[in-house]
Amino acid sequence: MEICENIFNKITLLENLFSVWDKFKKGKQNKPDIQAFEFNLEENIFKLHYELLAGAYRHAPYHGFYVRDPKVRHIHKAAVRDRVLHHAVFRVLSPIFEPTFIANSFSCRIGKGTHKGVAAMENATRKASRNYSGPCFALKCDIRKFFYSVDHQILKKILVRRIKDVQALWLCAEIIDSFESKNPRERESKCGLPIGNLTSQLFANIYLNEFDQFIKHKLKIKYYFRYTDDFIILSRRENYLKLLLPIIKSFLKERLKLQLHPNKVFIRKLSQGIDFLGYVVLPYHRVLRTTTKRRMFKKINAKNLQSYLGILKHCMGYKLRVKVFERLGIM
Repeated sequence: MEICENIFNKITLLENLFSVWDKFKKGKQNKPDIQAFEFNLEENIFKLHYELLAGAYRHAPYHGFYVRDPKVRHIHKAAVRDRVLHHAVFRVLSPIFEPTFIANSFSCRIGKGTHKGVAAMENATRKASRNYSGPCFALKCDIRKFFYSVDHQILKKILVRRIKDVQALWLCAEIIDSFESKNPRERESKCGLPIGNLTSQLFANIYLNEFDQFIKHKLKIKYYFRYTDDFIILSRRENYLKLLLPIIKSFLKERLKLQLHPNKVFIRKLSQGIDFLGYVVLPYHRVLRTTTKRRMFKKINAKNLQSYLGILKHCMGYKLRVKVFERLGIM
């Protein structure tokens, strides 16, 4: 394993901070907090730079609010200067950890995403079923309250294995410990990552990479696919998937202090349809998930038409496209 040093200096370089600002502000120029920060941009960036070098940087409190996408999520928004730092940290740490991730981890990674994930899983169903001539079963699981359950101490220990830069570890700890979920379960240490932080996406992948490696290299499972806290395992044998469940539950609990959602663990035949990332995969084709379809017809308008048409390109969506055009009076 490659051990990485001198990371803190790369993160805190003025060149890095100004560069990530240019990327960070795109599409946000009309927001008051962004305008206020940019009004005294050099002063704000230099102040952040000096606080980091002096070890005086402290993460500010979060502003919480709720969004529906489609389920209700509690988003925690950091102050602008902290979000700029998150981008600077992500820019340096992501290339370090990215090579350690498995190919079939699709969340928040360049060249991955939902469509790539569904396509890879669909291709695997063809292989597992021997071109749909034999049985294929899918174990689909969801980790219960994943972001709010990430154990800070475990995450920091994982980072230590690869990062030997003391200042960089201090900075990561400052960001990680800046948030603590209101989790009623007793914990030996703080837990939780704020939904909304760019660093949370990276830390989530680093944390669950422990599970990915266990699945791929210890259990030697060939057909495994994960997107954030949702994952699927394919097999020709239903009983094999049933036997896997207690092993998976044990690893998640003992190594990562995570639990599977009791109401979101399913084993389904391919012929019944495998629900993954907004689509349902069936032999020879895929269709749009019913809930996604309903949400689309509820929200679609002229402004977001192209976005939804893009979704329909990835499934058997001709009839749906016709209905969309009729709804908008285009046909």
